[in-house]
Parts: sequence; structure tokens; C-alpha cells
Amino acid sequence: MKISYLKPVYLRFISYFIFYLFSVSWGYSQTKLVQNGTGYTLMRNGAAYFVKGVGGEVNLDKVAEVGGNSIRLWGVENAGKVLDEAQKNGLTVMLGLWLQTERQGFDYNDSAKVQKQFNYYKTIIEKYKHHPALLFWGIGNELDLQYNNTRVWNAVQDIAKYIHQTDPDHPTSTVTAGIDSVKVQLITKMCPDIDIFCINTYGDIGSVPKSIGKFGWKGPWMITEWGPNGYWESPKTSWDVSIEQTSSEKKRVYYERYTKYIGPYKNKCLGSYAFFWGGKQEYTETWFGLFSKDNLPTESIDALEIAFTGHNPAKPAPTILSMTIQGKLTSDNIKLKAGEKYAASVSARIGLNMNDTVADSLNKFVYRWKVLTESTDKRSGGDAEQEAREVQGLISHARKAQIKFRAPDASGPYRLFVTVYYNGKVAYANIPFWVDSRSEKDGQARFIEFKKTNMDSFNQ
Repeated sequence: MKISYLKPVYLRFISYFIFYLFSVSWGYSQTKLVQNGTGYTLMRNGAAYFVKGVGGEVNLDKVAEVGGNSIRLWGVENAGKVLDEAQKNGLTVMLGLWLQTERQGFDYNDSAKVQKQFNYYKTIIEKYKHHPALLFWGIGNELDLQYNNTRVWNAVQDIAKYIHQTDPDHPTSTVTAGIDSVKVQLITKMCPDIDIFCINTYGDIGSVPKSIGKFGWKGPWMITEWGPNGYWESPKTSWDVSIEQTSSEKKRVYYERYTKYIGPYKNKCLGSYAFFWGGKQEYTETWFGLFSKDNLPTESIDALEIAFTGHNPAKPAPTILSMTIQGKLTSDNIKLKAGEKYAASVSARIGLNMNDTVADSLNKFVYRWKVLTESTDKRSGGDAEQEAREVQGLISHARKAQIKFRAPDASGPYRLFVTVYYNGKVAYANIPFWVDSRSEKDGQARFIEFKKTNMDSFNQ
């Protein structure tokens, strides 16, 4: 019997059967958006799927351990390897297609360059559209940051339309830096093939649930970067550097922002990706990283585990109660004299859950202190930055909760960092301080005797 003589109902049955065999053989996955009245549900292979995600491509074995189910990639440089690793760990992937940005010099009036970019991503879409770990596509990231040319949304629409034509089984999205009525209206009008509106937001996350619908977006949305207050929205010292929250303050922020502004809005919010699952130099070496520079989990990951699972971690991270220089806090605009000796201290406990701490075996904590120059390579939009320089030879007894240190000889801005190690996890804090030059009337600085520190014990 020729296939052309089959009735449509049989054709549909055969096509579904072939799709089923393909799915079983190759692990192909299907993601659909289902509308229920005014709400939406993300369906993966026929089951409701609320995204409990993190942004990053390292330590994927630990994502599921804390209750996560998905990761976000911003680009496709390591896409094949990361998709495979995600699949092995039972995770899905928001696969980002990194479009060039106006702030970095790309001209969306240059039709040849725009076409070249489009052609490239056509090949990427064809390459990965059948990967079983693929959840949905992210077309561009913060293209609206420091931009003027709205033709960028035409480029987004062209890619989204192509995806709908060639890959109807995975939704499309684009990601903005924060949210306002203008960008919502532009994307609504110029990008009809965008299925999910994604927002990167930090201190302003509370405004998203109430604003996005009011601004005109009627479809589903996600928070695709969130975490502590950004450096651009934090208090500053009198010499104009941002004051960073301690890891303990960030822990509470992660928990509260998830439970207040993400979890309760499942009618339209499809989930989120916490930022950043790894270590990252951005303004400081600790500002956004959920892992330390030496790849140990910070206490903010405990907050995600509690939010994702409802359970406290079996081995909690330490929690920092306070950090001072000469008894002063980070908000006190601390100014020191070059070469002079000062005292600093940190108070730490074991963080049991979001509300309690206990003074448990303080002698088991390991401390590391260091002085860094204030970073001079500060960029926007998460662009790569050079690390700040550590100033060696200033700290006495760097493994204790209380230390003495000498202020650097050169005047200018610095930060004193402390990291507390316990249970294979870390807590951290830093205080920015300013160093004033010595004058003749200050005389010679007092001498400090330093002792050798065993660096091998820091990863306990």
C-alpha cells in the first residue's frame, strides 16, 4: 500500500509513532508552552516543568544535589560538551545564542554583518535542536544595555522566526537588562516569534511581577539572572567605590528573592536561573560567584538548596556575623595611614538554616585574609575583567579570626578580604578602605613580625 493512499488519521498515527521511536532511540526532548486561562505552564516531554536553574557551565554534578534542574548558557562556545554533561547529570539547558552588542561596537545597520550573524546561528540551531538536554533558546543577552539602535530587535525576530520554522519543539526567548515599558513594547511589537520574555534583574527584582503585565507583555516570563544587589545599585564609600554585601547577607537575599518574587508567581513565571554558578571577577572577585575563586561552594548555595528543596543542607556553610577594622564597619568610610599597623576581626558561626546560627567548634574554622588593590578594570554587562592585585606581606597571623595588618605604603583605595572555611564550604566578606600618605610628622611606622602561613589547610 502506498503511503499516499492512507487516511490522514493513519498518517498522524504513523508520524507520532516515528517521533516516539526517535525520542526513545535518541533521547530527543520536547518543550511546549501550555496556556491555562491567563497562565502558562512549561511542559517537558508531557510533564509540567518549573525551572529551578543556575547560570553557568561548571560543577554540574552539584546542581541536582541542591535541587536544581537546569542551567543557562550565554553562548555556544562549549555547547556540545556542556549539553552532553547536562544530560548525563539529568539537567536541561537554556541555550544562549550570543548576539553581538552595540555597546561593543556592532552596527545593526550593517546588513551584511547582520546576515552573517544570522547565517551562523542557523547552523548552530540545526546542530543542537535535537539534543535531549535542550530546554529552550535564549536569543541575545542584554542587547538593550547602552544601546540606541532598535533594529537589533529585527535581528532577534529573524532568528526566533527561523527557530519556529525549523524547531517547533523548543520555545524562543530573549533577555533584557531589567525591565521598563519601552523595551517591553518594542519586543512585543517587533518580535512576535519570541515566546518567553526573560529578565536579568538584581536589586529591582521585586518590581518585575507587578510591572511586566502592566507594561504590555501578556505571555510567560522568566528571571534569567538574579542574585545579590549589583554594584551599580549598592551604597558607596566617600571615594566612590561600591560596598559589597557579605556572603551571609547574600545568602538571605537569595532565599528571600526566590521565595517572594519567583516561587509565588508560577502562573506566569516559568522559573529562574540564579547567577552565577561558578567563580567570577566582576567588580570584585566575590561579588556574583556562587563558588569561591578556589571553586568551593559559598553559603549562598545553601540558600538555593533550602529554596529549591525546602530542606536544610546536611553540611551547612559557615556564616559571617560581622567584620571590622579597628572596630569600624564597612559603612564607616575607613581611612588608614600608609605603613601603620591596624587590627581587624571577623565573627563567624555555623549557619543551620535561614534563621538560626550556632557557635559550633569555632576552632575548626580556617581563615584566610588578604589585601587587594581596588580593581581598576571595571566594565558593564558582565564583560571580562582583570583581577585586582594582591598586596603581599601585610598581614600577621592570617589564619586567625583576629589579625594585625599593615596598611600598604602607596596611597589609594584597597579592600581587606576574609574567607572562612568549614565543611568544604566558605563564607566571605570584604571592607574597602582608603590609605592616606604618610607625612614627615607621622614619623616611622611601627614594625610587625609576620609568621609563615600554611596555605594547604585553607580547603578543609
